[in-house]
Amino acid sequence: MKSHTEYLTLRTPERYQIVNITGQVQEALEKSGIQEGLCLVNSMHITSSVFINDNELGLHQDFIRWVEKLAPYDINGYQHNLTGEDNGDAHLKRTIMGREVVIAVTQGRLDFGPWEEIFYGEFDGQRNKRILIKIIGE
Repeated sequence: MKSHTEYLTLRTPERYQIVNITGQVQEALEKSGIQEGLCLVNSMHITSSVFINDNELGLHQDFIRWVEKLAPYDINGYQHNLTGEDNGDAHLKRTIMGREVVIAVTQGRLDFGPWEEIFYGEFDGQRNKRILIKIIGE
């Protein structure tokens, strides 16, 4: 079995942002030469997430609004913020949206269902964050 590892670095201009990373993951898969296996895509920061859904701007805005309702930004509203941070909400948003995805690799391609793409969800942006891509298979 072979494995291939890559890291993406993203810096979003906004505090909250959703970024489509499907193309970069497919490029990593092509470099790996793996035809059959699994691809893990993992946010390596506790205030951002990776998830699969539809590439539709209205839906992305709905995600941001939804997680903001569930865990609103409030500098004084979280025990975590008493440590000098202001991102208690971002930790909760990440938990809601998820840490990683695993996609089947079939005939050298990411094996998605209809409309599925991979997204990076940022909830405490404007600084560099890393994403792990780990592909294993034959």
